[in-house]
Amino acid sequence: MSPATFTAMCSNASSPRRWDGTSVRSPRSRSLRVAADSPTRLVRSAQSGRCPDCGNRVDWHPRVGTDGRAVGLHPQELPAAAVPAVSRWHVSSGIAHPAHDGTPWCRIGHAVLCPARSAPAALTPQLTALRRHLALHTRRLINNNTLTTPATPPAPEAAESCRPARPIAQLLSVRYIASHPIDAIRCVAQTRQRHRCTRPVLDDQAPPGTWTLAPTTLLGRPPSLSLPVGRMAVYDLTHLPCTEQLRWRHQHCPDHATSSAADLALTEWEPFDPRLHHQHIHPRLPGGTRTQHHGT
Repeated sequence: MSPATFTAMCSNASSPRRWDGTSVRSPRSRSLRVAADSPTRLVRSAQSGRCPDCGNRVDWHPRVGTDGRAVGLHPQELPAAAVPAVSRWHVSSGIAHPAHDGTPWCRIGHAVLCPARSAPAALTPQLTALRRHLALHTRRLINNNTLTTPATPPAPEAAESCRPARPIAQLLSVRYIASHPIDAIRCVAQTRQRHRCTRPVLDDQAPPGTWTLAPTTLLGRPPSLSLPVGRMAVYDLTHLPCTEQLRWRHQHCPDHATSSAADLALTEWEPFDPRLHHQHIHPRLPGGTRTQHHGT
């Protein structure tokens, strides 16, 4: 017996083995990484969520185009013949495309199936049955107190608040509307523990924006297409350096501004349109002051 063979036998005998000879040690797990040529920084396995209206699962994907908005798709593929052509989606490299890719299967937007919304005029029998199945799941969630039904909208007097629930921000020469108050916008990056970062984007160590009153118009549009309906409160970030504005646009805290960590959630910015978001326009500054350098 050669020395090499004897050494190998000793090492195999010392390492724990199962009855079939395989090692009981599990392979070391590797963290997910984002490829340099990836069209999105979002980790693919982290796009799943729940519809806030019906509680059913939704897969969020960035949609093709320049607006960067996400679309919620039903998590399962459906036969293309059962889905109307205008409702078909396909996903390529994590990006959702509003078209059919020629395969017998396709994806469908959750909004078409959401039982909390009005049903489209024409639904195929397969989609009607799937919508009924999702409605039953929503009812179970409500009966188990897992899902709370939307509350009654407050009166106009109570809706007027010094802390806009969906503030309007201006950065990189574009106006966006946020999904949370300025001080509650949370970083979307992944931590070393593979959880979403809990730090807010607004940080005491970084220069803040400025609340100001700005005309309610569509920036970059001809005056004839503008909607001059007065002035509105805007959280202005255009006076900050470009790197800071990019940090806000990517929704990162200062620690993850220059980090290579992947994103664990989609950014929540949505391009502001006065026609679509008129209910979120506030004619007064938060706190009633002339200018305010805080996110409250």
